[in-house]
Amino acid sequence: MNDSSQDYDVIVIGGGPAGLTAAIALADAGARTALLARRLPYADNRTTALLGASTEILERLDVWRRCSDKAAALKTMRLVDDTGRLIRAPEVRFSSDEIGREQFGFNIDNRALVAALEDRAAEMAALTRFDDEAASVQPDDAEVTVVTRQGPSLRARLVVGADGRNSLSREAAGIEVTSRELGQSALTFNITHSRPHQNISTEFHTEHGPCVFVPLAGNRSSVVWVSSPKEAERLKALGDDELSAAAERQSHSILGRVEVQAGRHVFPLAIERPRQFAKDRIALVGESAHVLPPIGAQGLNMGLRDAADIAEITGQAIGRGEDPGAPNVLARYQAARRPDVASRTWAIDIANRSLLSDFLGVQTARAAGLHLLGAFGPLRRLAMREGLAPSWRRSSSP
Repeated sequence: MNDSSQDYDVIVIGGGPAGLTAAIALADAGARTALLARRLPYADNRTTALLGASTEILERLDVWRRCSDKAAALKTMRLVDDTGRLIRAPEVRFSSDEIGREQFGFNIDNRALVAALEDRAAEMAALTRFDDEAASVQPDDAEVTVVTRQGPSLRARLVVGADGRNSLSREAAGIEVTSRELGQSALTFNITHSRPHQNISTEFHTEHGPCVFVPLAGNRSSVVWVSSPKEAERLKALGDDELSAAAERQSHSILGRVEVQAGRHVFPLAIERPRQFAKDRIALVGESAHVLPPIGAQGLNMGLRDAADIAEITGQAIGRGEDPGAPNVLARYQAARRPDVASRTWAIDIANRSLLSDFLGVQTARAAGLHLLGAFGPLRRLAMREGLAPSWRRSSSP
């Protein structure tokens, strides 16, 4: 990735999984692309459940073959009501073979996924990497100027902001964000266990949020334990033996003896969504465009769909001789992303609110809804398909 020119079709700001995917996809679509991101080792041991079309996107971009051997297939998903309430939902089990799929997706360490994306990005002649950060983003009528912290200025007709929750790109575009703190935190860590997970992901619903055990390669699983902020910090502070015992109790010993691996992280949960997904030659992807709690594994999967959509729309515009940052092109991206993000945000918010509610009527409705999912095959299969990708997208996906 060597190019002395400072003028590009697109500049991607941010080198997380969504930003790397966007840069690779844009270059693959024919856009002269600059990626502005520090080249840093991935900092933690969090994992991602890549569902449905996400691995297909990575396959098309020649990324998946580089990391697939480090992933675990997700073939069954169980929802278990562990609230201890008087009115509890029955267990619901979703099996991928019921909808004709070998698996719903794969769970993979983010470190392995990012390494595969970096490897692919380094091969692409149309992609220039700048190991730096943006100091300012300055859009005008004809182009966007990005001043880097080390001094050089880059120019492009379109900037893709993949720079996270505190997005400088989003601020430069003047895009407002609606944000709501949830009063919950997620503790993430990985475990080894004595019994095989059999490619089953199990989500225990507690009064304070879900605790999910998701398969990893071998006799390992990743854990996302949502609780009150105070409880999350208490759990994080436990010794290895104490946290191992707590995780084993929470899992009801379905995985046998549990041992916690090194690395724990706590992060507060919120729901954030911008009022627009693109404005003033700036398009948003990943957490600059949506922040969701880790329910249903939707966050990065939506980020990969952001990347695929902006790449397809930009590539088509360039192929037709259009300005990729023009308002009518950005309007296509807005139209592509709004229904996907809005529907996922609404569904996850309702699921989380219904789990936390103390109102008997809400608890009854939640239990009845899960009972219907478990008992009524067509509804269950519809939920599985929609969980992987929206039906309207499956018929017209890039």
